[in-house]
Amino acid sequence: MELIGQRWNSGILLALGRGATRFTEILTSVEGISDRMLSKRLRELQLAGLVERSIVPSTPVQVRYGLTERGSSLLTAIQPLVAWGHTWGQSEILSAPASA
Repeated sequence: MELIGQRWNSGILLALGRGATRFTEILTSVEGISDRMLSKRLRELQLAGLVERSIVPSTPVQVRYGLTERGSSLLTAIQPLVAWGHTWGQSEILSAPASA
């Protein structure tokens, strides 16, 4: 849970779940993240076994990212939270009374 709670990680997983595979595709899908932070977070997600990195032998060499089985399973688990966020919207969440 700590890994998912870190800023950017859920956005990266969602971008990969939507089909982004190349670094630049992920970078444009996750609004506000820097290329340096994306690189760091991808390494962390790889070490956690959620993301896999593969090299496509071509000219120039291409690096692609994808969800592992473990990452896909986690994405399935967080989808209800994403749907909840879309239903209620961030502005409504921020303006809701704390005791509601």
